[in-house]
Amino acid sequence: MILRHLTALPLVLALLGGCAVGPDFETPKPPEEAGYGKDVAPPPADDTTQRLVFGHDVAGDWWHLFHSEPLNALVRQALANNPTMAAGQAALRQARENVAAQQGFYYPSVSAGIDASRNLTPLAALSPTGPNGNPYYSLVTPQLSVAFAPDVFGANQRAVESLQAQADNQRFMLEATWVTLTSNIVAAAIQEASLRGQIGTVEQTVRIEDDLLTILRAQQRLGQASGADVAAQEAALALAQQQLPPLRKQLAQQRDALIALAGQFPDDDIAQKFDLVSFQLPTELPVSLPADLVKQRPDIRQAEENLHAASANIGQAVAARLPQIVLTAQAGNSANSPGNLFTPATNFWSVTGGLTQPLFDGFTLMHRQRAAQAAFDQAAAEYKSTVLTAFQNVADALRALQSDADAVNAAAAAERAAGRSLEIARKQMQLGEVAYLALLNAQNAYAQAQLSQVQAIAIRLADTAALFQALGGGWWNRPPDPDANP
Repeated sequence: MILRHLTALPLVLALLGGCAVGPDFETPKPPEEAGYGKDVAPPPADDTTQRLVFGHDVAGDWWHLFHSEPLNALVRQALANNPTMAAGQAALRQARENVAAQQGFYYPSVSAGIDASRNLTPLAALSPTGPNGNPYYSLVTPQLSVAFAPDVFGANQRAVESLQAQADNQRFMLEATWVTLTSNIVAAAIQEASLRGQIGTVEQTVRIEDDLLTILRAQQRLGQASGADVAAQEAALALAQQQLPPLRKQLAQQRDALIALAGQFPDDDIAQKFDLVSFQLPTELPVSLPADLVKQRPDIRQAEENLHAASANIGQAVAARLPQIVLTAQAGNSANSPGNLFTPATNFWSVTGGLTQPLFDGFTLMHRQRAAQAAFDQAAAEYKSTVLTAFQNVADALRALQSDADAVNAAAAAERAAGRSLEIARKQMQLGEVAYLALLNAQNAYAQAQLSQVQAIAIRLADTAALFQALGGGWWNRPPDPDANP
């Protein structure tokens, strides 16, 4: 009977409590009238390859807009095998278990135990405990203990709130890992394609230089070219060949980076190989509204949960300075043999209540409360800094896309003009109408124009991917992850 009353007592006290000291957290409001720059505009009107669509949402699988099946396959492989994802999922599970563990303090702790002993009575000092005068006796004591600390001032409520915010922070960290991994895969694939394009361009230049050297040597034998011209062409060929080893080294290292992102060892390799024709430039680029950006960027959501946890920690620090109440109860039986348990006069029970109020602790608790407040102020400043960085990232990506179209068009025009100039110079030289120096200048201009075009195309693709990442990567539109959203 007594245990039934003891079980109901904590529930009554919990109902009487029901308040949590300290500030109640409020989600920061989106910055008012914030934007990505007053002069940020879509790409030039005469360029129809891309256009910005303001207010549209980012797809969860935005990399599909590049229409590259090898890229899609590599992203799937990376998401399945990259250990950073598994580590993030494990960290999230750990954080959620910590929340569940802290919630256990809302309830009484109940433990059961049994003690059994065989004893000898010192007859010189004490009388035998049994009626038959036997100095030997047994004692069996089963008992049930209940302890409960009612959360009168909400200390545990704030602790759970803080841990839940930390778990939400971990969830958004996992989303940030997902966004970063997919973005890095796309960027690495584009970089590999750029390097292959540059290597192909330099190899083509080497072939042109070698062909010209063959022509000059033939002309030298006929007395139509000087030894100086041949030597200059040999130097030009050597300089072109000199560009290949560094590019091939970069390509090999970029390949290693892609393999690692896919969760493989270098000797495993991956099936996908990328060049610039592997990608199609997305034609429509969604641009989230500034008010939506703070809800989408996982790093902003992480900073918000850090602020939430810091707010809850203030409540814990305040509650630590208020009275602490602890209730305990014990009930059981004690008999000289198991068969006599639960017989009349063998049961016992006790109920204890305690209240502790800190009076003087060298101002420790006061300073801990002030430290918690300072931590909240720090988290608020870090939140604002994260928001500013997010807006800067989007503005940088939009400004880059503004100039990328012009850069690609200018590079293409320069490549065409340099190609025509080189072809004319080669024909004129074969006819003896121009000096070799003019041909050499045309060669150098054409090689540089080709490299610039490859780099401009790759930069535009990379800046397009950077915009998707800056807008948050569309993680909120991807299929639910059971580890992230149970």
